[in-house]
Amino acid sequence: IYEGIPHLLAPVVTDMTKAANALNWCVGEMERRYKLMSMMGVRNLGGYNSKINDAAKLGETIPNPISLSISDAPGVESDIGPEPLTTMPHIVVVIDELADLMMVVGKKVEELIARLAQKARAAGIHLILATQRPSVDVITGLIKANIPTRIAFQVSSKIDSRTILDQMGAEALLGQGDMLYLAPGTGLPVRVHGAFVADEEVHAVVDHLKKMGPPEYIEGILSSASEDMEDGNSGLLNGGSADAESDAMYDQAVEIVLKNRRPSISLVQRHLRIGYNRAARMIEAMEKAGLVSAANATGGRELLGPNRGE
Repeated sequence: IYEGIPHLLAPVVTDMTKAANALNWCVGEMERRYKLMSMMGVRNLGGYNSKINDAAKLGETIPNPISLSISDAPGVESDIGPEPLTTMPHIVVVIDELADLMMVVGKKVEELIARLAQKARAAGIHLILATQRPSVDVITGLIKANIPTRIAFQVSSKIDSRTILDQMGAEALLGQGDMLYLAPGTGLPVRVHGAFVADEEVHAVVDHLKKMGPPEYIEGILSSASEDMEDGNSGLLNGGSADAESDAMYDQAVEIVLKNRRPSISLVQRHLRIGYNRAARMIEAMEKAGLVSAANATGGRELLGPNRGE
């Protein structure tokens, strides 16, 4: 529905691996903004933009302090200096179903979300997380501790209400937009009612925004693969034929399988806190190496290697 809106930094993401890459880019952007704000001597994005605007009113520009210019190169003299700084916009990251993202990518996304929630506000990056399954394995303690503003719609149990609001009440809501809003720094939620917005109205607003111009996407947001991401190194993320045995965690995975005498993808996932695809590639590499058998009709495997003490 929202594809092609001018203010999007990247196309709407539906692939969970690309969503993890986008979050990783956001963390990098947050660190870049903090570095700039530190060099400018300001505390937040508002102070940074004010300095840029004040200089513009005086007809001046502020050179980028972290940009490499041609004149900085040894033995080179040039009048070309670093590019001038411009104001930076606020960035809003909307995750429509956190449960799906946590299920596919897992622990690494939890860490990225926690980092953004802890520090990104001052850098002008804001998070909106939504889920239809408010359980503790989705809204973990690490995430919840760093999300100060919470909204709960009607839930099925008191436990779900406590997971969102740290108190009961959401289970007694009436539905149809009835909600409890918990503002930062307050312990008592406010009962409010959301307005109904039909699909036709959403499409009308989107069409109006599209008339303002085409989107200008930032290159690399969805393809910024990293070895730290859940699906391993960049060759693996891009569907390459990189050998899983070259994975930095492969030896640890073999040790776990030999120690537990159980060649299971979920076992490797749980112990190493990595994604399903990466763990599956490791098990397949063990199969090629003759450590484990091929999967049987039920998906189970047998350990072919010797006991750990042999």
